[in-house]
Amino acid sequence: MSGASLTTIIQRAVALAAALFGLATIAAGARVLTGADPGYVVFRPLLLFNTAMGFAYVGAGVLAWRDLARGKSAAGVIFSLNLVVLGAIGYLYSTGGAVAVDSLRAMTLRTGVWLVLFLALAWLRTRGAR
Repeated sequence: MSGASLTTIIQRAVALAAALFGLATIAAGARVLTGADPGYVVFRPLLLFNTAMGFAYVGAGVLAWRDLARGKSAAGVIFSLNLVVLGAIGYLYSTGGAVAVDSLRAMTLRTGVWLVLFLALAWLRTRGAR
């Protein structure tokens, strides 16, 4: 298998993972927005942010599928936004705000997933430049 085709396969796998993660995020957010009880106190601004970001995740997946550079940029922006929100809810949690530890864990997961997706796309971009 040539390097270019392997790069394309990995790019498509990363793009698909991003889009599927987005669809799962939208589904989870929609369930809670329509009344499902997640089993912990919901911090509504975070729920709305995460649900909206699910659409951005799908869009980033589509971009990454079509254009490696734009997909990498989108993943970097998403990672950065998630990191800022993680910092904000971490602060709220540490000061006794209405943020559940489950929300903090979920946001940590989201931020970590997007860091990995960004790094994978950045690596592919570097690999393609050789």
